[in-house]
Amino acid sequence: MYSDLDGRTVIVTGASQGIGAAIARAYATAGAKVVVHYRSSREPAEEIVNSISKHGGNAVAIAAALNQVDDVDRLFAAVTDTYGNADVLINNAGSFPNSPLLDLGLDDWQRMYADNVESTFLCTKAASNTMKDAGGGSIINIASTSAINPGSDHAHYNSAKAAVVMLTQSAAQELGQYNIRVNAVAPGLVYRPGLEEQWPDGFNRYCNAAPLSCVVQPEDIANACLFLSSDKAARITGVTLPVDAGVLTAMAY
Repeated sequence: MYSDLDGRTVIVTGASQGIGAAIARAYATAGAKVVVHYRSSREPAEEIVNSISKHGGNAVAIAAALNQVDDVDRLFAAVTDTYGNADVLINNAGSFPNSPLLDLGLDDWQRMYADNVESTFLCTKAASNTMKDAGGGSIINIASTSAINPGSDHAHYNSAKAAVVMLTQSAAQELGQYNIRVNAVAPGLVYRPGLEEQWPDGFNRYCNAAPLSCVVQPEDIANACLFLSSDKAARITGVTLPVDAGVLTAMAY
């Protein structure tokens, strides 16, 4: 379906589990050479690489702290040494702890922005410099529906993801001249094993509010990324695509 992705080099940040792992597997299935980035979870990242390899794919795991300039530079240098210039960057890495606004400290706020915004900025800049010289590329930022409709006890997360959305639009505006497309995917509540038991109230409320009466699967996010980075989306840049089972359309009253 996405034969144009065959042989391309794709970096997926935060790919050792969840959404990132699903994205990495999807690109490997499409024939891409996949960089499975991780910060500290080496064993799960290597398991993803081994799984991809067993199914005939091509992947490598590389560690980096993405809010550190030197680490980001080392990551992209390692990618270039291994596969050549990156064709696609998926900025998925981030964090999302809960906390009421009045309980947040400045360190909590700054850590959230470092994990979600600074990492996206630094990787976008590093990728763009290589893509520009190579004639173009695609960058996809994983935002959140919380950037559009804020979740409770998530003031720092909501704000950080809203910044990612605006960074997406700004980067698309500036980088289009180099044939670099920049888009975002905004997931709703994404399923993980045990979610119904861990958060039954939230799970049920989401399913009741969503027109499709379900939460989102990690593979749904992966499929959106495949489309936006493929030649089928060659004239699409600067958009934020919600993948949320329609929950953003739910009536507010």
